[in-house]
Amino acid sequence: MQIIYILWQRQLKRYLRSKSRVIGSLAQPLFFLLALGAGFGPVFSKAGQGNYIEFLVPGIISMTIIFTSIFAGMEIIWDKQFGFLKETLVAPVSRLNIMIGRTLGGATIATMQGTLVLFLSLIAGFRPVSWALVPVAILVMFLSSLLFTALGTAIASKLDDMQGFQMIMNFLVMPLFFLSGAIFPLDRATILGTIASFDPLSYTVDALRHILTNTHFFTLAWDVSILAILTALFLAIGSYFFSKVQI
Repeated sequence: MQIIYILWQRQLKRYLRSKSRVIGSLAQPLFFLLALGAGFGPVFSKAGQGNYIEFLVPGIISMTIIFTSIFAGMEIIWDKQFGFLKETLVAPVSRLNIMIGRTLGGATIATMQGTLVLFLSLIAGFRPVSWALVPVAILVMFLSSLLFTALGTAIASKLDDMQGFQMIMNFLVMPLFFLSGAIFPLDRATILGTIASFDPLSYTVDALRHILTNTHFFTLAWDVSILAILTALFLAIGSYFFSKVQI
């Protein structure tokens, strides 16, 4: 347990000590929130879809989580190149514990950023239906963060090139984001809606909308169950690939 705690703490310290990283990581979601909210809000309302800010905020929180979580895997490649991972792997500790510590650290950071975006959205006029349910939303954020951090770890464990990782992530993250219904509604009766049913991020978006705005497509129990199953699956896959890392 000590190695898990140490690696988790290392991730948090690196994040909190980098003020530019904290500010920069919030710039994109804030821009999306203000620009899309102002641009599409009137159109959304005229179409009879309700308040666009309420629709958008859970999607922007989900966007923050997936970008932060998956790109946390990039740190494995950095650590490979600068030798820290080699020093960690030769230590007399389980690789599973190393992977869990790193994954928990990345998931905690992603959850923190998602929570910050939630509170920043208050500036744009967003209000959750119940403040008492915000802790439940944070738990959903953490579960989703674990899922995508494990996915990023699995992919980064098979790569040695930073540029290659970025290209793969762009081809993976952007489709997951746009097909999740984060910024526009998806009718599950359409082809895109059917594809969205296979997108893990769509269940994060739907769960957060259920908790924060009381609007949803699936039930909360279904969303959380799918996220829990996928999290366990990707943790297993990530642990396996990380155990095969060669330095």
